[in-house]
Amino acid sequence: MGEQIGINEIYRGARVEMDGTPYQIVDYEHVKPGKGQAFARIKMKNLLNGRVEQYTFKSADTLTLADCVEKEVEYSYSYGDVFVFMDYNTYEQIEVEKDVIGDRAGFLKEGDHVGAVIYQGRVIDINLPKYVVLRVTKTEVGLKGDRVSKATKPAEVETGLTVSVPIFINEGDLIKIDTSTGKYIERVKE
Repeated sequence: MGEQIGINEIYRGARVEMDGTPYQIVDYEHVKPGKGQAFARIKMKNLLNGRVEQYTFKSADTLTLADCVEKEVEYSYSYGDVFVFMDYNTYEQIEVEKDVIGDRAGFLKEGDHVGAVIYQGRVIDINLPKYVVLRVTKTEVGLKGDRVSKATKPAEVETGLTVSVPIFINEGDLIKIDTSTGKYIERVKE
């Protein structure tokens, strides 16, 4: 059984286990009503199905920390709906279903380093770096002289992801993208 923490000790990002299911705390609010006992409203992401659920706990309750391990792995390749990563320490190939990665697949390119969250021998989540640098493979040509406006256009990057970029971005440019929002940050010099 994992380590117990009190409701007053919780923090965003903590991984807890309830009824054999791992959750990650997304947000919480401690409430002290004028009458009655204090309690906490906690939003938690189910790490097996990705749904965010809300729970209410009394201040005296405890939660069990989930026995999750995070390993740094390197993305190797994908086939069908399976993504293959390599463990640095053991050189073991780890296969991860597309359901676990979801829309974040567009941020992965061969050789990238990510964190694999492992629960009971199974990868349940992938932690991407805050930013990735990808090459633009397809976009429209920008209008000459229109470089100061906030106009944007769609651009496809090497992983197949489509990002809205300023009109001065051309095919072949490297761009920095925020993985949490999917938004263009800046053009990167080679």
